[in-house]
Amino acid sequence: MPKKKLVVALGRSAFGDTFPEQQKAVKIAAKAIVDLVEENFDIVITHSNGPQVGMFHTAMTEFSRLDSKYTVAPMSVCSALSQGYIGYDLQNIIRTELLNRGIFKPISTLITQVKVDPFDKAFSNPTKIIGRYMSSEEAELEKKKGNYVIYEEGKGYRRIIASPKPKDIYEIDAIKALLDSNQIVIAGGGGGIPVLEQGTTLKGASAVIEKDYTSELLAELVQADILLFLTGVEKVAIHYGTKEEQPLDFITVNEAKEYISDGYFDAVSMLPKVEASIQFISSAPNRQAIITHIEKAKDAIHGKTGTSIII
Repeated sequence: MPKKKLVVALGRSAFGDTFPEQQKAVKIAAKAIVDLVEENFDIVITHSNGPQVGMFHTAMTEFSRLDSKYTVAPMSVCSALSQGYIGYDLQNIIRTELLNRGIFKPISTLITQVKVDPFDKAFSNPTKIIGRYMSSEEAELEKKKGNYVIYEEGKGYRRIIASPKPKDIYEIDAIKALLDSNQIVIAGGGGGIPVLEQGTTLKGASAVIEKDYTSELLAELVQADILLFLTGVEKVAIHYGTKEEQPLDFITVNEAKEYISDGYFDAVSMLPKVEASIQFISSAPNRQAIITHIEKAKDAIHGKTGTSIII
């Protein structure tokens, strides 16, 4: 019997804001991944890059200010840097966890480019805040370059960029080939590098794709059986953070749509996961989407915890 395919989407809680924090957090993620390997799944891992891509963007911007010979790194380059950096840590620490359990299984990271539509309305309505705080003078310079900025009271201005929807994954055949050769694959990091088709050229876009939507698209394209979101909470809840908080074991598609309409899910954290889950289980029969805490992955797969989105 062929093994089931599982796409594991690691949220921001799987990483830290600093190098030492990330090293510590990734060990927890590695344990969760290898638990799932022992459950006999073929696995593709996607991941957040929230603090990391901003760190690279800020560092390269500051470097260009200190030395005029260097230019600011495009967002696409910062996304690629973050994919390599996080993939490096994940590969090494998961490999160690595998070998410590007596398992030999190769693991590879793919720098992943994701197609976006140049006419996506997100490009005229940016939502993702990125980079350092700027003075009003620096913000004006950004505006003159055609970039968007937003003001945060008492802190200053920051760059804000588009978050278009993913349309296709250019490295999908390579991902499938690695899966078929019994490898763990790390791909689509940070939502992938958003690129625009210009003839035979792929041009990096000044954007950041929502990682949960790319995870869902990847899960569809590899024909995964399960899409598992590992985050900082054990279950999805309505009235989250209040006395009326109600954790949910199961949500039907219709219930999820009603909760979305009523504004129960935070637009930055939980909403994309629920929307991606709806899309995934609606795309083909017998698919599962589960949202749970990173330390509860194995229990969630066996239905002991987490929130399952069902038809």
